Amino acid sequence: MSAHGPIEYRDAAADVRAVFDDIKRTRQVEDVNNFWKYLAHDPVTLKRTWDSVKAIMAPGALDAVTKEMIYLAVSVTNGCAYCIARS
Repeated sequence: MSAHGPIEYRDAAADVRAVFDDIKRTRQVEDVNNFWKYLAHDPVTLKRTWDSVKAIMAPGALDAVTKEMIYLAVSVTNGCAYCIARS
């Protein structure tokens, strides 16, 4: 467990806020989950990870629902309670 808490939007630097805004806009959510808030301690990793997830979830051979179902199936197989709960 990290010694640092999650970075909330109000406390985030401008570059982190920009990524948070893109996540909220793209995912159509009001707030980002703790996964992103903890990654925000390293803004470069936050942006790189979000860019990768966004690219993976972009339209392609599989639709977004199928990709989310694969994500959930892998999370269940790996026993990731956090990943399953956030789905």
